[in-house]
Amino acid sequence: MNSLMSGCGAEHGLITVDQALDLILQHTQMLATERLEPNQALNRYLAQDVYAAINLPLFSQSAVDGYALCAQSVIEPHSEFELIGEIRAGQQDELQLKAGQAVRIFTGAKIPFGTTTVARQEIVKLIDSGKIAILENLHAHADIRDMGEEITTGQLLASKGQQLSVGAIASLSMAGIHSVEVVQYPKVAVIISGDEVASSIEDFAAGQIFDANGPLIQAWFQNAGQQVEIFHVADSKDAVKALIQQLSDSYDLVLSTGGVSVGDYDFIRPVALALGFEQVFWKVKQKPGKPMFFAELTRADRTRCYLLGLPGNPAAVYVGMQIYTATLLHALQGQKQQLDWFSAVLSHDLKMDSRERFLRMSAHFDQSVLKVKSLSKQQSHMLSNLMQANCLVRIPAGQSLLEGDIVQGLFIH
Repeated sequence: MNSLMSGCGAEHGLITVDQALDLILQHTQMLATERLEPNQALNRYLAQDVYAAINLPLFSQSAVDGYALCAQSVIEPHSEFELIGEIRAGQQDELQLKAGQAVRIFTGAKIPFGTTTVARQEIVKLIDSGKIAILENLHAHADIRDMGEEITTGQLLASKGQQLSVGAIASLSMAGIHSVEVVQYPKVAVIISGDEVASSIEDFAAGQIFDANGPLIQAWFQNAGQQVEIFHVADSKDAVKALIQQLSDSYDLVLSTGGVSVGDYDFIRPVALALGFEQVFWKVKQKPGKPMFFAELTRADRTRCYLLGLPGNPAAVYVGMQIYTATLLHALQGQKQQLDWFSAVLSHDLKMDSRERFLRMSAHFDQSVLKVKSLSKQQSHMLSNLMQANCLVRIPAGQSLLEGDIVQGLFIH
């Protein structure tokens, strides 16, 4: 057997990346919903359709600063009108125009009954305090925003499952929507396991290393506008058991780094199983991040706690966050779809590997063609190339690729 194909990536029983992602989607239940004001719901997913309760505009209004006119035909240059008042935006006025009359009006103000058109102020000349002249031809209904021309009562504004962007929140607020039903955001705890984490330069003398995983995960969630709680735990079976037991009572997702392989101090998986978690999968045929662990616990109230165990190497953690954590968080909020992979042209040859790989690459457009180029230092303990990477690219298992081949990737931020 080819030595490349007989390594740890060929271990019996490994599932594929797509199988692992499908299992996450199959086993994850959507969380409960809550009602929030739109300005509190950025990036949340709607749990119900939203319908307009009003017309927008609420009333016919002026689109410009100018004059509301009442005319029986097309207005020709030098036509004169009697000026009988003024209406500002937000002002309630019961003025009624008759033929040959005008009212000074401002943008957004309600046009008075009898208005046939609005003349913007640039084409109006004030003759005296009681009369104006129109300097250009003016057709009927110019610069009038009709009631309900944008939105009508009962119209569907936003659909169930839609994520609320800044623009969506602005649109709903303008339409008078005061609250929306959204899926709760998961309560997430993060366990950083290991005795090797250094807190100062001096700790390196004792063989310790700085923690990249905690800041990486915290920053990843902050980028999504969410907060998580970070817990550090020593490589002690009793300490790991006590912490997982505590967190599983009140968190929707426990995310861990390290402790999921087969070493003497890898306690996350055996402890979780002993505490009643049911394994969904363990070990994925991928590089980096093979010893990925996903399990679920059904609590007494029938709600669930999910545990996603990521390997300890920081590159594996980074890949796990972008691929698996993202998929799981979306599923918890009712979004059970695959990630949005893009297609691009590979800029160079790549050797075969027995496992599917996620390589940190740089994507760029070359004469309107999206191309990707692999970066150096791809080992799972290295992160320095993330300074240049803007995507993760999937390289299929057991295939050599040539320059010009099409590959699938995921943009990273």
